[in-house]
This record gives sequence, C-alpha cells and structure tokens, in this order.
Amino acid sequence: MAHELFFDNDTQRHSFFSVKEKAWHRLGTILQDHPTSAEAIQYAGLDFTVEKRELFIRNQDTMLTELVAGQGIALPYMEVPNFYATVRTDKNIPLGIVGKDYHVVQNRNAFAFFDSIVDNSRDIRYETAGCLGNGERIFITAKLPDYIRIGDSDDVIEQYLFFTTSHDGTGSVTIALTPVRIVCANTLNHALRNCTHAVRVRHTASADQQLQDAFKVMEMHHKTTPVLQELFTHWSKVRITDREVRRLIEMAMANNPEVLKHVIEGNSEALSTRFKNTCNEVYSYAMANETQQMETTKGTVFGVYNGVTGYFQHVRKYGTPEDKVKNILLGGTAFNRAQQAFDLCLNYAKHGTQVLQLN
Repeated sequence: MAHELFFDNDTQRHSFFSVKEKAWHRLGTILQDHPTSAEAIQYAGLDFTVEKRELFIRNQDTMLTELVAGQGIALPYMEVPNFYATVRTDKNIPLGIVGKDYHVVQNRNAFAFFDSIVDNSRDIRYETAGCLGNGERIFITAKLPDYIRIGDSDDVIEQYLFFTTSHDGTGSVTIALTPVRIVCANTLNHALRNCTHAVRVRHTASADQQLQDAFKVMEMHHKTTPVLQELFTHWSKVRITDREVRRLIEMAMANNPEVLKHVIEGNSEALSTRFKNTCNEVYSYAMANETQQMETTKGTVFGVYNGVTGYFQHVRKYGTPEDKVKNILLGGTAFNRAQQAFDLCLNYAKHGTQVLQLN
C-alpha cells in the first residue's frame, strides 16, 4: 500500500509527524509533546517555499535566435506563454504546471492561519502534518481548545481543524472541521449538509487574503458545537436493538436506491457479496470494538453513528493517506455514508423503528 510521503534524502526522514500515535505506515517522526508551529513545520518537512517559473519547451524544428548583448544566440528552447512550472525551491523539483493567474499559497501561511484563529496560539495543538509526492500536496491537522461532551459522561469529542493545499495546480486550499473522539481518535463527520463544514479558497492573487474567509468555519464551529453536543447526548440515550442496528447500517451503506430497496424489502439474495461483507465488517466494529462498549455507545443510536464513522476511519482500507482524507472529509464515499448514517440516526431518534421499515 503506497503512502506517498516525501522521503528527504538529505535528512533520511519521511516528511510527516504525528503526536504519540503511529500512523498506519509507521513512518515519519513520532513526537511525545505537541510542537509549536515553528517546530511543526520542520518536523513535517514543510519548511520550503514554492515559486512559479517560466516554462519552456524544446524547439525541435529550428533554433530560436535571441539578441543577447548585441549578438544572435541560437537557443534550443522556446517559452510557453501564459503557463508556468511550480518549483520546490529547496530541492529545485518541479511540482506541476499552472496558469498565469495561479498564486502560490506558501506552507508558512498555512501555519500562520492556524495560529491566528485563536487568541493564544499555544492553544493550537498540532497533531499531524506532512507532504505527499515531492511536495505537491501538504496537509495539517490541529486540535482546537473546544470539545463536545456527550451528556455527563467521559465520552468527549474534540474539535480538529484540517488544512490541505496543493502546489501542482490540481486543487484548491481546503479548510474543514472534523470532530474526533478522545478515546479512539475516531473521526466523525459532524453532519453539516452539502459540505458546508468546509471552506475552499482558489489559488488566485487574492488567495492569501481569502484565507480570512476561513473564519466562517470557526463561526460555524462556535454555532454548531452546542447543537451537536445536545444532539449526540440525546442519541446516547435512545436505545436500539441489535437487529435494528444491523438494518440501520445496511441502509446507511446502500450506495443507490436499488440497493436500498433490496435492503428494506429484506431481499438478501439481490445484494452483492461485496456489499454484505462490508456491512458485516461495519456491524462487527459497531458491536465489538472497545469504544463501542461505553455507556454512551453500547446499544444506542449514537453508537450506531459512531460505529459507521469508526469503520471508515479504522477498518476500511485506502490506497493512500490522501485517498483517506478525501473519502472521510471531502465528499468521498466515507463522507456520504456517514451523512446517510447521520440522517438515519436523526430520523430514528425522532420517529423510531418505522424509519427502518423492518419486516
């Protein structure tokens, strides 16, 4: 399984760090304490800049002649107008090809954004960061001071801020909130529809200024945290049987109306083996994982939702870390299934078993 983390031959390290927990690829630097932004950018191998440089192609038909110091000099290359190469300056590595309006958002500006969102930058706890490929994409996750407590229990969902950007022209700057449970580091999509929990900034001349728009994420965070805390606390008190857990998981995992119809009708023979195996894995995690044995999760609607999202975070296999991020946070399969699970849990908590249409 490829991890795509950049390996620096000079330092003999992969450009990745994680606090206390080893990642699945077991690479990079494992820290015991949360680093400052200045330390984090170094541990993650992100202390480099990117610049746009003129782009040339080989002139194979004729030798291009330019007047240099009054002399005609034959050149084997000709410039490509309106296009540039983005280059990692510390290694002199080309990263991608971009247009004339493309603006580089430097790595240091990402950390400056993190430090600016709270009054005291020491309240920001950087958890992971790194770069993929040769530095084409970077990512940062940081723990925020606020959290969601489920009822009066010790079950706490901490708030994490996720940042990613590309240096090859393939994607925008994306900033998103994701709640993570302390006990199992289980990322939960906090179920805001249509991906309104994310802010995207295009790589234009105003990109650095537009990063200020990311404060919308924080405004939403402050508004929705009390709502989610109340909602998840309510779900933790709504009981659900094992049979109902199974049906809710199958409905949440249905990837189209036809599959959902077969699930509701109990037509197991019409369901694919792959679908049934996946549902079995989700159900096993939801029923047996140690984080699912808590008072707030065992036999509760919150436990079902936590089980579905936990499966995608800890059981489901992904090709690369970037695939995992896209799936869970940025509108991929995991995000969509978590959204379906959220909607089902919300309706079950309101209307009971009729939502599941059990035979």
